[in-house]
Amino acid sequence: MLLIITIVKAVVEIALMALLGRFILGWLAGERRESNLIYQVLSVLVRPVLGLARLLSPRVVLDRHVPLVAFLLLGFAWVFALAAKVDACLRVGVDLCR
Repeated sequence: MLLIITIVKAVVEIALMALLGRFILGWLAGERRESNLIYQVLSVLVRPVLGLARLLSPRVVLDRHVPLVAFLLLGFAWVFALAAKVDACLRVGVDLCR
């Protein structure tokens, strides 16, 4: 169970970092962000997360706010995964979690 929790937490962390990197690079690149190769790679990485956020959010949420919804959903998922990992580590012993 601890392995599954750790994998979920790692995937969420990768998605969070990709979303944050996409935001920062888009902010720095400005209008030319769509032609930036790294921005395109990060966009491919976060496309499933953005699709899930669009699916879960109500229609009144504008498309430009969907990345913020995705970031918040991933943040909550990370907190829950962290709490589950701490709980699992306390159950099996801290020495086995390293």
